[in-house]
Amino acid sequence: MKYNFWGWQNADCKPLTDEFKGINNPRDMYDAMTHVWCEYSCAPRYRAEWSKDNMTVGQCSITAFLVQDIFGGEVYGVPLEEGGYHCYNVVNDCRFDITSEQFGDKVLVYDEKHPQSREEHFAVQEKYERYLYIKKALEEYCQNR
Repeated sequence: MKYNFWGWQNADCKPLTDEFKGINNPRDMYDAMTHVWCEYSCAPRYRAEWSKDNMTVGQCSITAFLVQDIFGGEVYGVPLEEGGYHCYNVVNDCRFDITSEQFGDKVLVYDEKHPQSREEHFAVQEKYERYLYIKKALEEYCQNR
């Protein structure tokens, strides 16, 4: 399968545990997340833009920290014109962004200059609740496939 997320070609890192059955690399994670991302897991300010055709919109930070749970590594941010950051993952030599499709053809600068803190992001209660929601949904999806 051809993927469209940034870094898919070299996203070959391995999970830290076998807790999430069937997820052996970030491409598998992307496949599984297509069954998990939903309007509820989308950031409230982007819900009007969320659809099955644009399912990665508003999902970046909660997804990037879930990716970190599974694969380790670090979460970094790309500064956005409207403020805030778009989150992506760096695991050893693998750099990838499984939620990049929301930007279409827009080119983002992935430069590892802006580390993102789980504590800072999850200080926002609704964001933490959305993270817990997708984590549980992913666990259930992996158990039932």
